[in-house]
Amino acid sequence: MNAITSLASLVLAATMATTAWAQDTTTQTPPPAEAGAGAAAATSGAAAADPADPAAGEAGDAPVEMAEGATTLPNGMDITPVSQENGRWYNAEGIPTFKIENGVVDFATFNGFRRYSAECHVCHGPDGEGSTYAPALKTSVLRMDYYDFQEIVASGKQDVNTAANLVMPAFGTNKNVWCYIDDIYVYLLARGTDELPRGRPAERADKSEEYTAQEDSCMSM
Repeated sequence: MNAITSLASLVLAATMATTAWAQDTTTQTPPPAEAGAGAAAATSGAAAADPADPAAGEAGDAPVEMAEGATTLPNGMDITPVSQENGRWYNAEGIPTFKIENGVVDFATFNGFRRYSAECHVCHGPDGEGSTYAPALKTSVLRMDYYDFQEIVASGKQDVNTAANLVMPAFGTNKNVWCYIDDIYVYLLARGTDELPRGRPAERADKSEEYTAQEDSCMSM
């Protein structure tokens, strides 16, 4: 299952309503996007951090203990790459994952580094490490469900119960984020599991024709 093509229409429609809500939170209550805080980051504003949410704030930034070579995340997902579609790798459940062989990073994960660095690091810090006002996404993705991650990136989230009134903007209509949401996700997985060090990946696989075709299709929607 390709998550970008299967969920894009639904999420983009929902995002229009949520974005309008986010512009005036002084008289309205937040939407029911309570799965976790801080999915992909913003180029402006601060990401939401719900102290009661295990994927947010200090809890989200706390180290995740995983045995060397382990493939099952704390959220129960197995990240073993099983199949490839449109130039991206997926696990047995059809959820995007990364593949690194002999130091060579698959293209989608490499592109995730590029897109994260361009669109997300301002709030969430370089390499998914977090900042003083937004959680470390390399840790958050290990705890939260993939579909919750997508929902928050697409629709945003705001916690009006905090003094800072923190905001996670919606990115469902930002093609520079949404067309590459799976790439950003798998990059953060690779960072969180320490399979990928900080900085630009040294070696990457080539960009496939299938990947290019889907990229062009999404960007032209």
